[in-house]
Amino acid sequence: MTNHSRTLYIGVTSNIRRRGWEHKEKLIEGFTKKYNIDQLVYHEFFEDMPTAIAREKELKGWVRRKKITLIEKDNPEWLDLYDEL
Repeated sequence: MTNHSRTLYIGVTSNIRRRGWEHKEKLIEGFTKKYNIDQLVYHEFFEDMPTAIAREKELKGWVRRKKITLIEKDNPEWLDLYDEL
């Protein structure tokens, strides 16, 4: 997820639609609320939570440029994908 300044946030959830809504409504205290993170610009789906968490940790270890390249491969205009879920 991101904001108007393209600050990046990576997270994992078992319900992406609910979690995205919580971020958009600023219901989650912390980083996403403080930095107005409310646009879903990239997502991946996994069959099980351990695999999803491993991928989250992998992505969090990447440098910013690599994360941007991943986003722009599928979403070059950084459109909010939330409504497509």
